Amino acid sequence: MSIEDLYADAEKALMCPDPVEKARQSIELYDRWGLLDNSEQALLAKSPSTSTVRILEAPGRPEKPELVDSRKLPRRGMGSEAGRIGLIHSLAHIEFNAINLALDAVYRFRGMPALYYEDWLRVASDEGEHFLLLHERLLSLDTHYGDLNAHDGLWDMARRTDHDILVRMALVPRILEARGLDVAPPMIEKLKRLGDKQTAEILQRIYTDEITHVEVGNRWFRHICQQRELDGTVVFRDLLKGQNSAYLRSPYNREARLQAGFNEEELSLIKEMEAEYKVAGLS
Repeated sequence: MSIEDLYADAEKALMCPDPVEKARQSIELYDRWGLLDNSEQALLAKSPSTSTVRILEAPGRPEKPELVDSRKLPRRGMGSEAGRIGLIHSLAHIEFNAINLALDAVYRFRGMPALYYEDWLRVASDEGEHFLLLHERLLSLDTHYGDLNAHDGLWDMARRTDHDILVRMALVPRILEARGLDVAPPMIEKLKRLGDKQTAEILQRIYTDEITHVEVGNRWFRHICQQRELDGTVVFRDLLKGQNSAYLRSPYNREARLQAGFNEEELSLIKEMEAEYKVAGLS
């Protein structure tokens, strides 16, 4: 089945409330895009749509998990099965929201080159595969996504960046998703030590893909800065001032971040902004 309306199809998947079906629709949408030649992709990117861009308070999602303040979520160590289930559930929730964020990047920001939509459809497909892997892992442990509470922090950032593609690219892939590059390797090693090879392998797959996803965000952030004749480092610093610096948490995985397209100046800036945030007493 071909694609006749890219933005309507992205919106359909974005608003699908069933997590498994949303993941499958995202994978299928990228597969369908890949069947088109370059001229067809370019035409679809420029074509008018039956879908209207609107502010979304929430994407399509199930009634469960219940969304609560992140401070009310219990902290569990990975040493117990309950702790590992909590981790896997948390990761599944992150990947579910990552699907939504990637689809929203397609649905919301129009008039970009066809390669932009290629990139974000691929990200949505990858995140869909990640969710399905975690979903199956939860089922193998006699539980499923929605059994535990979760928080709405990722989609909250989507709402706060829905007005400008530059802000979205700066704060979602380069800040929120890049955080995964820092925390995943220690978790993978700990899971291996605990003998949970299955979860460790899933997290390794997610980590490897996430490097490419952050690179996509870096590349399009720079593209838009160049298009608007802006200094990307200055823009990034301005966006990180105040509460947005709260998302910065050291230590940073320098090697992975460089591989994902950050430069040394940006890595120094991130450390500087985190330090300023702490000195200001905001943390």
